[in-house]
Amino acid sequence: MKAVEISQPGGPEVLVLVDRPVPELKPGEVLIKVSAAGINRPDVFQRKGNYPPPPGASDLPGLEVVGEIVSGDTGDTGLSIGDKVCALVAGGGYAEYCAAPAAQCLPIPKGLSDVEAAGLPETYYTVWTNVFDRGCLADGESLLVHGGASGIGTTAVQLATAMGHKVYATVGSDERVQAVEGLGAVQGINYRTQDYVEEVKKATDGKGVDVVLDMVAGDYINRNINCLADDGRIVIIALLGGAKATIDCNQVLRRRLTVTGSTLRPRPVAFKADIAQSLKTRVWPLLEAGKIRPIVHATFPLERACDAHAMMDAGEQIGKIVLTV
Repeated sequence: MKAVEISQPGGPEVLVLVDRPVPELKPGEVLIKVSAAGINRPDVFQRKGNYPPPPGASDLPGLEVVGEIVSGDTGDTGLSIGDKVCALVAGGGYAEYCAAPAAQCLPIPKGLSDVEAAGLPETYYTVWTNVFDRGCLADGESLLVHGGASGIGTTAVQLATAMGHKVYATVGSDERVQAVEGLGAVQGINYRTQDYVEEVKKATDGKGVDVVLDMVAGDYINRNINCLADDGRIVIIALLGGAKATIDCNQVLRRRLTVTGSTLRPRPVAFKADIAQSLKTRVWPLLEAGKIRPIVHATFPLERACDAHAMMDAGEQIGKIVLTV
């Protein structure tokens, strides 16, 4: 099969098209003939040598795919050989064939194309487990999303809004302010020209938000604390601003705040299978009803994965970048 591998750590140019054997399946896995694969920020970290795949995972980049199940063990998932699915994987997505745990495969929501569905698994799994499970966003509570125009950001804005929450989002331009507000955010905040703590406080009459979805960390942590409501929660999912931070523990104690975080890729299949069932029950109906949708900014053929990564490095996209196979 054709696949894109990381020849050495570096820039987009290190992504090269190669011939690889079709993956061998483990128990509980299916083989997917890939038609599209989503690109995510962790792929960039892996390409740079900063995010190695977990033990036993493919060394090829790519954490989400869409395609047809052509062989394997579908178990008790209700899926069959020949079904079209989208799947979360721990690696191997940038290829013509990809092995995936059957429990992490979901039917393509009715009305979505393969390209659109390729933008679902990594972002929706991540948002669900971090905002709703770990962040415990409850009825009547509000959410602040950093990186609101990213794949994760556009997903979080839409999903939380569709579930009745007020959502605020930080972005890097006025164009992106309009984009996230068009997706349902109560207010988009241009962090280059506005102080997001002041804007959140103003918008919430001084109360603050209940949950912050943070992909920045670093010096954002104390600013996030300052815009939290009492009993608020910060959920860290990436470290674009750095891994080190000084935390105002006085506020954490006095206002009963929580700072937590998670990475999804190394978690066991059973954990991800539980998320898949929550998505199928709670989120897939919203997608099929057209209340939310994956935002695809651009597509590139598999052999141009380097160009797709260059676009992500430049931060040009609003929503997802997808490879077509």
